[in-house]
Amino acid sequence: MAYQPIENYGIIGDMHTAALVGMDGSIDWFCYPHFDSPSVFAAILDDKKGGYFKIAPTAANVTHKQFYWPETNVLVTRFLSADGVGEITDYMAVTGDGRDDRHHPHQLFRRLSVIRGEMAFRMECYPAFNYARAEHKVSISSEGACFNSPDLSLGLSTRIPLQQRENGAVAEFTLGEGETALFQLQGIKVGEGCGLSLSAEEATEDFKQTVAFWRRWLSKSTYEGRWREIVQRSALALKLLTFEPSGAIVAAPTASLPEGIGGERNWDYRYTWIRDAAFTLYGLLRIGFTEEAAQFMKWLEARSHELNPDDSLQIMYGIDGRHNLTEETLDHLEGYRGSSPVRIGNDAYNQLQLDIYGELLDSVYLFNKYGSPISYDLWSYLRKLINYVCDNWQRPDEGIWEVRGGQQHFVYSKLMCWVALDRGLRLADKRSFPAERDRWLKVRDQIYEEIMAKGWNSEREAFVQSYGSHSLDASNLMMPLVFFLSPTDPRMLNTLNATLQPPERGGLLSNSLVYRYNLEESSDGLRGQEGTFNICTFWLVEALTRAGRVDPARLDQARLTFEQMLGHANHLGLYSEQTGPRGEALGNFPQAFTHLALISAAFNLDKSLGKKR
Repeated sequence: MAYQPIENYGIIGDMHTAALVGMDGSIDWFCYPHFDSPSVFAAILDDKKGGYFKIAPTAANVTHKQFYWPETNVLVTRFLSADGVGEITDYMAVTGDGRDDRHHPHQLFRRLSVIRGEMAFRMECYPAFNYARAEHKVSISSEGACFNSPDLSLGLSTRIPLQQRENGAVAEFTLGEGETALFQLQGIKVGEGCGLSLSAEEATEDFKQTVAFWRRWLSKSTYEGRWREIVQRSALALKLLTFEPSGAIVAAPTASLPEGIGGERNWDYRYTWIRDAAFTLYGLLRIGFTEEAAQFMKWLEARSHELNPDDSLQIMYGIDGRHNLTEETLDHLEGYRGSSPVRIGNDAYNQLQLDIYGELLDSVYLFNKYGSPISYDLWSYLRKLINYVCDNWQRPDEGIWEVRGGQQHFVYSKLMCWVALDRGLRLADKRSFPAERDRWLKVRDQIYEEIMAKGWNSEREAFVQSYGSHSLDASNLMMPLVFFLSPTDPRMLNTLNATLQPPERGGLLSNSLVYRYNLEESSDGLRGQEGTFNICTFWLVEALTRAGRVDPARLDQARLTFEQMLGHANHLGLYSEQTGPRGEALGNFPQAFTHLALISAAFNLDKSLGKKR
């Protein structure tokens, strides 16, 4: 096998875990039974050792296409040739609300059919348990194959005769027009038997229920704007990244996909960042998905019962709420296209990132406004967090980008501390909650004046990354989005103009795409380069949109930038974290941060453009 481009993948899942399916018909990433469980297939991180599950034609000169079954997360991969057309329908079964993990079988279905002519196929299933660290035994029966490792056993059920090849199962077979073959993969108990005895009728019913689930869920969307299809795809992607048993939202379903090929910027994103989840909650609320927001609020309330001794939150947690996410490297895996080290776990959970309190309070404020009123008990914990911000906002921290080069006084961190106090005051007034109003108001105003004095660089005529810095940071585009500054304030317009310059002139814009900061000007403690940051491009769209309400040229620029950014989605409308110089996807995929920013930008841009079509 050879590594596929990251953008060649689609995603399927059941709100417990997810799998990446390549255009070549290979599942190259799958953790079981949960997002953050050890991988079973990880060929995307090592194409020789990682493990994969591939179904593909044996003929040469086959064209590959992928699309989603309309309004669902059911993925179809098509193979087109002169002699025939075949397709694999991949999905994970979803029934009911999927929240009861004890009775959730996590079934992965691969339904192969030939639409025209005749096609010969080869199926290869080579698990590599526990990130390819655990050995396993294979047993074959007339009903399928069993793969037994010390900690996990999987059963592959099919009516196609299988053969054992070393530590995997293979099959070669031919299907004629109208014929189908079904493959079902799920966890089994030792001694349960290899075959899962699933009838064609039962599989068809599971498929119908899964399609109905996704369509029923998507029907709750209230967005009817210009970009309905791409907004719906982003919403479906975000739903896939929700861990239903707890309401947590993972930043991405993958680990260690590189931000720069061959570099060390490879991180595990299968956890719940307070920041990412809060932004996601905002994005879903904007288009009517209040139930997901309510579920996350329950998860958040549970975390608020586990505050650190100083009344602070961690920046991130496991999807089950666990606190310890110790980082380790998997030196036996070479990494995607040789990008090492491969990391699982994430030591950033120990970092100080003061911006999370602003993002959190902003989301709670919006949930209280558009979802349902928050409880007094939750308010009592939020009150502690706001007081923590009052006591600690002047500290340097690692910031939104989780730098590993030392703490600084990041302007964005100060900005979001201001947001935390501002939203806390608004919540207290809106709900008449008890609060230290005088203290909060005094500190809020103190932060504001300090940002204007120390975050503004009069020489650059722009807000900069940190106090004393000359370098720009795209996170400062959030200032008008959180109502810190008017979008037409001269300081904001100057910062916007500076950002729109190319990197060689001190700006952050390249080919309509935005870098999060300039690596040549500000060190983050890591080696290597990275791509443009997709969420930052959508932030630019929103900043231009708001400025464009009084300047039509800015609004035109916002729309053009947005449309150009849509052109960088993959063939399925999915985005990774970053976009490389050739338009390639970089970083973990798909990325919640990017899709929620797309929803927000589409919502606000459509609103500003008005009802004309």
